[in-house]
Amino acid sequence: MRPYVDKSMPEAWQAALALSSAVRDGAAQRGVTPQESELIKVRASQLNGCAFCLDLHSREARQSGIPQQKLDMLPAWRETSLYGERERAVLAIAEASTRLPLTEESAADLEGALSVLGEDAFAAAEWVAIAINAFNRISILSEHPVRPRDADGRVIR
Repeated sequence: MRPYVDKSMPEAWQAALALSSAVRDGAAQRGVTPQESELIKVRASQLNGCAFCLDLHSREARQSGIPQQKLDMLPAWRETSLYGERERAVLAIAEASTRLPLTEESAADLEGALSVLGEDAFAAAEWVAIAINAFNRISILSEHPVRPRDADGRVIR
C-alpha cells in the first residue's frame, strides 16, 4: 500500500484544500450553482475512475437537489433530454477538461458552453473541473478507500 499523498505532504494538502475553497466560492460568485458544480465533479470522477470522489460527490450531488435519475444517466447525458442547456454546458466542460488533449469536438463543445454560460461562469466551471481532476488524482494515487454507507450517508461499521 502506497502512502496517502494528502498525509505524506500535509502542507500541499492544505494548499489543495484552500484551492478547493477558493474555487467553490469563486464559482458561486460567478453564477455556477452548487448543482452544476456537483455535476462537473461527478462526471469527471466517473471518467477518471475515482471511486472515492465518485462516492463523495454523488452523495453531495443528491444533497444539493440533483435527482437520482440525472446521476444515473450521467454517462449517457448526450443521449437524453433530461439535462437543461446549462447542465449540458457544464458537462461538456467536465468532459473536455478531463479528456485531454482537446480534440476538435471538445473544443467545439467548449465554444458552445461559453456561449451558454458567458465568460465568468464558463471560467469558473473550468476551475471546478480543474480542481476535481486534481483531487481525483490525489485519491487515486493514495488509494483512498470507499467505505460502506447507509442511506443517510453514515459509515457502516
